[in-house]
Amino acid sequence: MSIEGTQEIHPSEIDNQIEPRPHSNPWIRVIIYLVIVGAGSYLGWRIYENHQLAAAASTQQAKALLSRPTPVQVAAVVQRPMPIYLTALGTVMPYMSVTVKARVNGQLLPVKFTEGQEVKQGQTIMVIDPKPYQAAVDQAKGTLAHDEALLKDAQAEYARYMALYAAGVVSKESMEADEATQGQYQGAIESDKAAIENAQLQLSWCYIQSPISGRIGLRLVDPGNIITANTTNLVIINQFKPIAVYFTLPENDLPQVLQKLKADKLPVDAYDQADVQKLATGQLLTADNEIDTTTGTAKLKAVFNNENEALFPNQFVNIHLVMEDRPNALVVPSAAIQSGVQGSFVWTVKNDATGAPTAQMQPVKVALAQGQLTILDSGVTAGTKVVVDGADRLRQGGQVSVSQTKSAGGGQGKGSGQGSGANQGQGQGAGNAGANPNGQGNGQHHPKEQQ
Repeated sequence: MSIEGTQEIHPSEIDNQIEPRPHSNPWIRVIIYLVIVGAGSYLGWRIYENHQLAAAASTQQAKALLSRPTPVQVAAVVQRPMPIYLTALGTVMPYMSVTVKARVNGQLLPVKFTEGQEVKQGQTIMVIDPKPYQAAVDQAKGTLAHDEALLKDAQAEYARYMALYAAGVVSKESMEADEATQGQYQGAIESDKAAIENAQLQLSWCYIQSPISGRIGLRLVDPGNIITANTTNLVIINQFKPIAVYFTLPENDLPQVLQKLKADKLPVDAYDQADVQKLATGQLLTADNEIDTTTGTAKLKAVFNNENEALFPNQFVNIHLVMEDRPNALVVPSAAIQSGVQGSFVWTVKNDATGAPTAQMQPVKVALAQGQLTILDSGVTAGTKVVVDGADRLRQGGQVSVSQTKSAGGGQGKGSGQGSGANQGQGQGAGNAGANPNGQGNGQHHPKEQQ
């Protein structure tokens, strides 16, 4: 089937109808590529230059910091006598303590003391109603008078019987019976005298006296109550002057303590719980007669005069038992001691050729250390300035700025004990002069500041 009106189109006519495309210039592409490459290179160069400037600024800043003097605090090495002592934790106890009880029954009358006051031995502090006991004394005296009258009558009758017996009027048996009656009355009188003494003793017990001199505590019974003998606690009296402190030491330290105790009395210092403030000075009295097998420690007792009453019963204190004195010890603050690969050392401050103070590392040999004080065997001399604060920022030969000077004789503090050499004892209660690598427990050697 054919369609009318359709005209055939020749291929050559189609080609003539398509318009030719214009040709692009290759130099434009080259220029674009060059612009992109140039912009990238410029940006990279700017970034690199900024990095170089930042590094240079950091280097200059680091040089400026290194050249700036480091602020430090220093202390001078001091040569002076230093005591070596053992440390322990102690408990203050009354030298004597008495719980007062009544020895008779009765009603308690108004007390004759003020709670907390000092009382003397033999002072009357309480009174139990004495009227019943006074009546008992009077009754016993009446019985004695009655028996004495009977004895007098018996003696007179015995004298008559003696005369009658001599005359042969009465028998010997009657005379002997009368003589026996006289003996009975004499025995009754002796019993009456003993009853009077007992009644007087009971009466005296109504007046309760202080058995010791000390401080009286809070009363445990108010006046008006009925007191039972040997049962009711009335008041507690503690002796403060002197006062005792009980503490324990390891059994290994006991032989040297006992040896020195035989030769002379050992001084004992009591410090507060922070081991900073000295409270009192006393003497070691004795050690217990056995060692506690559960703890391996021995109990010791020290006595303090306690004139200022700085020690109070049941108070916890730190005990310093002085064992010896070092007359010419080199003392520095413990904060000055540093540890490194080469061992213990300190930073000293000396002037360089220009007169500027500089830091120098100086190895030292530590003998003993406790708290804020350390004894050195060698490495520095008396008067040398050592850094006690700011040592972590120091370098060998670096300039320093001394902002404050501390004294090597600062206050006491609770710290670690160190031994010499490689065996440095660490821990509360300290280590024994390098003999104990761990230095654990109480009773180890320490130096302290001369008080």
